[in-house]
Amino acid sequence: MFQRIFAAGLLAGFLAGLVLSAMHWVRIDPLIAAAETYEDAAAQHGATAHAQAWEPEGFERSALTFLANLVIAIGFGLLLSGAFALREAVSGKSPDAREGLLWGIGGFAAFALAPAAGLPPVPPGMLGADIFARQAWWLGTAIATAGGLALLVFPRRAAWRVLGAALILAPHLVAAPAPPPGTDAVPAALATQFVAASLVAAALFWLTLGGVGGWLYARFERSPP
Repeated sequence: MFQRIFAAGLLAGFLAGLVLSAMHWVRIDPLIAAAETYEDAAAQHGATAHAQAWEPEGFERSALTFLANLVIAIGFGLLLSGAFALREAVSGKSPDAREGLLWGIGGFAAFALAPAAGLPPVPPGMLGADIFARQAWWLGTAIATAGGLALLVFPRRAAWRVLGAALILAPHLVAAPAPPPGTDAVPAALATQFVAASLVAAALFWLTLGGVGGWLYARFERSPP
């Protein structure tokens, strides 16, 4: 069982990491480069504080992005594969590609869509609240949404489903930390494109991870790796 979980999670994570990296290279990285141009121009005119620090460029940036995406994707792949195993142990049914896609949709909702409703992805040059406050709210929202979705889908009693809906809504009632007052260096249109591209990339990532992960998990049951 451990070998099956590891193999399915590793391979699905690798493929999902490739998809996410391709989206970064094709769409997200050019938007980041454009945002950095505005940020640098604003800094030169004294509109924003811009700390000079080492930043990777060119191939180095692409390689580091790929490695980071790969680590994150494999981690989520192993987590999802472990969830498949838990689901199989409880229900006796082995997830397949179709169910994996549903899990992928849930992952996208919990780790991308719900947090983005309060804290949308922002390119360089955009004002943001304290990073620790943002991370805490993002993590709390992801956990609450994942738990809420599980309570909506798996238990049959209405009370559990009401609790699940309340969990999903709770972080948004608390509200995400607000950015400080000031003027963003990046045009609103570019920021909107960045949010859209980031969410599309996240959707493709999670659908790939869930669909491929479910297919591999079911296949390895018939022919162990």
